[in-house]
Amino acid sequence: MGKRSIPYTMKYDIHTLARLSGVSVRTLHHYDAIGILVPPRDHANGYRRYGEKELLRLQQILFYRELEFTLGQIKKILSDREFDLLHALAAHRNALVAERARMQKLIHTLDETVDKLTKRKQMKDEELYDGFSKEEAKRISREAKERWGETDAYKESMKRVRNMTKEQMDEVKEEAEEIVKDMAQLYGRDISSREVQDVIGRHYAHLGRFYAPNAEIYKGLAEMYITDPRFTAYYEKYHPGLAQFMSDAMLYYVDRIAKNRA
Repeated sequence: MGKRSIPYTMKYDIHTLARLSGVSVRTLHHYDAIGILVPPRDHANGYRRYGEKELLRLQQILFYRELEFTLGQIKKILSDREFDLLHALAAHRNALVAERARMQKLIHTLDETVDKLTKRKQMKDEELYDGFSKEEAKRISREAKERWGETDAYKESMKRVRNMTKEQMDEVKEEAEEIVKDMAQLYGRDISSREVQDVIGRHYAHLGRFYAPNAEIYKGLAEMYITDPRFTAYYEKYHPGLAQFMSDAMLYYVDRIAKNRA
């Protein structure tokens, strides 16, 4: 006798779905407005309610966005009567496998870069961007220069990194990961709680391994955690919503420091 299928009855409001998926409420409103993700409404209060159908559709939207399709293209694909969800998932899996291979190449490139900086291994400058497309390499280089290239913090950070041994670099990375994991464990707590602020204090102090942090720099970093997709993606892999949680806790920490000094 086969397993009985259990009907999917869970319904999420827009704020809960935003927290689960990492997609902002504003974006979900936009998806509704352009007709790419239109959830049914609660008859009692008119609120949006997202069920299994909508969750799977949002997953597809996010997959296609990762592949750099426009929203117009995605809407056309998902609205096609011949659209096959299982076939699409298989295609996405193949794309992710290819992306994994690319990411492994990037990791190798980073390891080679660390060797260059710590062991003075000869490495061509263009190899610093091995694994990135030419466009991506140019964009990263341009953004780094525009954002930090002329700042004392950036220059000091680069100087300290070049002078680190491999053991010191490994220690710094391990410390950073422990901080993120501790914050993930505390996700959902009040950002003003002592436990959360103690970890954020460690995070603030950790930056001192690279440069002397201050309120302005720390506020800018907090903003980047939620505005730069690469920062956000890094923290979201530890816990959905962690980037926003970290950012809020960091801003509270800076404000508390300012008040104590006033």
